[in-house]
Amino acid sequence: MFILRDDFIIYLYRGYFNFNGKIFKEDAAIIGPGNRGLRYGDGLVETMKCVNGTILFEDEHFARLWKGMQILQFDKLKHFTPSVLSEQIQELVQKNSLQKYVRIRVQVFKGDGGLYDAKNNFPNYVIQVWELAEGNESLNNNGLITGIYRDVRKSCDAISNIKHSNYLPYAMAALHAKKEKWNDAIILNSASNICDSTIANVFIIKDGILKTPALQEGCIAGVMRKNIIKKLLAAGWIIEETSITENELKSADEIFLCNVIYNIRWVKQIDEVEFVNISIPKIYAELFDN
Repeated sequence: MFILRDDFIIYLYRGYFNFNGKIFKEDAAIIGPGNRGLRYGDGLVETMKCVNGTILFEDEHFARLWKGMQILQFDKLKHFTPSVLSEQIQELVQKNSLQKYVRIRVQVFKGDGGLYDAKNNFPNYVIQVWELAEGNESLNNNGLITGIYRDVRKSCDAISNIKHSNYLPYAMAALHAKKEKWNDAIILNSASNICDSTIANVFIIKDGILKTPALQEGCIAGVMRKNIIKKLLAAGWIIEETSITENELKSADEIFLCNVIYNIRWVKQIDEVEFVNISIPKIYAELFDN
């Protein structure tokens, strides 16, 4: 067992993972050099959170995952269903003796073959689980220090909104953020508009109006993003899904990032521009204290 840390979460890696329905120890080899997921990134990733044995937003996570498999033209298998996957996640959580807060990572990928001679398009999958530090979802008092990453842009196309395994824009941005000692980096799309961050969706607040990049801007269709929009609209907030320029981002009153692992995080600074934290605690209370 060893501890992994990043700027948002602290989790303990345990000794077992699931590959295609069977549980293995962490050092087991499961794929060879001909695997399409390894060769081409031909696959998907879904990150979920389990609290006291309940997978949060379970149906929405599986709906996104199955939609992604349809887009990437995976074959349908009768024995690979959301209910089967849910059971195997719970089994793995118990096998690793995890309790209250658990981070779940499901990776689905194609098997062996080249670009034109795949053996099949069956979904292979790996499930991993980690223990999350208690309180990781609380609103941060110390704002995040971030910046805009400009070297690699996110495309706006048929696969932009799914969490596919071609992760280079985010991976390169994360390396840049680490070098600059940022907590996260903001990703731009091919039109130089705001897309998302390396691990989260972006919301800005200006004059009491919330804005977030529309799905057409190439951002991940985040489960937490979807639920924030739904709940805040019902509570009377004004939210616009739209394009956001770099100038609009930096002229915002407040900015926060969101995903299912840590809920929302206040952004204190982007490059040299600083932001306040006035409405975000109210939004957090509206979303998570009820």
